[in-house]
Amino acid sequence: MAGLPVMKLADAKPARTLLELKQQLHDEATGRDRRLVDDYFLRFDCQNLVAVLDDAARQAEQPADAPATQAQLDPRGNMDREELSRIIAEAQQTEGPVEGVPPFVADFVRTYRERNGQEGWFARDAVLLAYYDYASTSPSPMLADWYTLNLNILNILTALIARRQGWPLAAYVQGRGPVAEAILKQGAQPDFGLSAELDYVPALIRAAETTDPVEKERQIDALRWQWLEERTFFEPFDITAVMAYVARTEILERWAQLDPEQGRERFTQIIEDLRGNARVPAEFVRK
Repeated sequence: MAGLPVMKLADAKPARTLLELKQQLHDEATGRDRRLVDDYFLRFDCQNLVAVLDDAARQAEQPADAPATQAQLDPRGNMDREELSRIIAEAQQTEGPVEGVPPFVADFVRTYRERNGQEGWFARDAVLLAYYDYASTSPSPMLADWYTLNLNILNILTALIARRQGWPLAAYVQGRGPVAEAILKQGAQPDFGLSAELDYVPALIRAAETTDPVEKERQIDALRWQWLEERTFFEPFDITAVMAYVARTEILERWAQLDPEQGRERFTQIIEDLRGNARVPAEFVRK
């Protein structure tokens, strides 16, 4: 951490790209730390997996002599197209796990084959929910909580959309945690009965009601940024702080690419508004 460039919210862009950080971490991390790194970037593999599956589905619907087209894969993933194709082939030939990836990956490949094209089922949302459900079992308590936060955000946003469309919540909410259970049990309540337990829920629901999709994404990323800063405030020099740095880099990089000036200013303002409503950690008050 001492060797990484200081990153501020007001920066136009991160000093190092997420891909550069990934390569550095792969060179330096070993053992348990390497697994934490690989699990973080597995999320991009999941998105790439959907792209490869979509390519195959489109090709199957085209004439045999039609030229094959391939979507560009995100280079931040751990696996290339050949490896992803191997995983897909093995998952389709067996009912069990596939070597080299967590069990949920093979399960998703088989679910894709069954549900792709069905109304109300979205492959990218489904694989992300499955990924966060898996990652929330991370051996790092901070990272487990980080992934649980993202799973909760996805489940709440998905449940809000499903409720608005009149879809059954049980078909879209994933995971086994208390948030998923509360959504299913208290689906009629505006906040699913979660605001008393999770202080970010009111802000998340307000973000979900924002009609501008870019503004909505800014508000949700601001929640994540604030959570990372607060959670690693007292742990500045271990692997969890490094991974929080990676996550903040990803957030800052995305907004720098979308809207370098106006987007950054608005993002900063949202963060400051959230901080104004945040509770000061008791440990900080005592010190």
